Amino acid sequence: MSTSLGRYPSKVSLFEVGARDGLQNERAVTTADKLILIDQLGMAGLKRIEAGSFVSPKWVPQMADSADIFKQLNKRSGVVYSALTPNLKGLELALDAGADEVAIFGAASQSFSQRNINCSIEESIERFIPVMEAAKAKNIAVRGYVSCVLGCPYEGDIAVSEVARVAELLYKMGCYEVSLGDTIGVGTPVNARKMVEAVAEKVPVGKLALHFHDTYGQALANILACLETGVRVIDSSVAGLGGCPYAKGASGNLATEDLVYMLHGLGIETGVDLPRLIEAGNTISQALGRKNGSKVALALTE
Repeated sequence: MSTSLGRYPSKVSLFEVGARDGLQNERAVTTADKLILIDQLGMAGLKRIEAGSFVSPKWVPQMADSADIFKQLNKRSGVVYSALTPNLKGLELALDAGADEVAIFGAASQSFSQRNINCSIEESIERFIPVMEAAKAKNIAVRGYVSCVLGCPYEGDIAVSEVARVAELLYKMGCYEVSLGDTIGVGTPVNARKMVEAVAEKVPVGKLALHFHDTYGQALANILACLETGVRVIDSSVAGLGGCPYAKGASGNLATEDLVYMLHGLGIETGVDLPRLIEAGNTISQALGRKNGSKVALALTE
């Protein structure tokens, strides 16, 4: 569709991270609550749902039941259920539990990489080689995440050339898609778009996704600015669940409800039923004992 604001895609694919990236940074909820959330997300029309993480329960106790989640979830036809896997052991556990695809994660900041996963960017990439080889042998798709693409809590601004370099490394390793994460939510529309354009010179834009946090209230504006680049995949978290535990003040992913409302207002198809999505967000927010973090959900809930 063409508007005075520019050219936007007719359809966008949403990658829902609330059940993993969201809940891992909230207080723990029951396995039953998680299963209800994941099922409600599927009922709302979301086709790509990150359902768990096979990392050490010592570091992320909220994800300790991920194997149970994958074994018990009501798998809906046409829905892909993915898991975060930091290493070969995590991959094996994810596959044993029945994950449809997995994801690995790197950072565009050396300091963040050291503090988050205790190794350099280069070392983190090396660690993923056996994961990629094993996934390929099992014919399992691997997604890649890049953190701190628009700023780092320790280093401040990050060079777009470094973001592009790390994204290219993940893509060339075999990641079918690379999600660009504004981990601390400091980006603004102009630098967000410039970053995506720089990365798109190294990785086909059709293989990129946006994962923008809303710490400074800029996520929707940043996404709008980047839609014109050709990006067609956006990560978001129902009810605005979660944030980054390693980034001071970075509480709050972009709420899927708010994203869907904006996209639908632009005439962009998402396949998502907004009232059902709001119901899912309200249900998990109630289980957490917190207010729904979506402005749209609050406005449309009586």
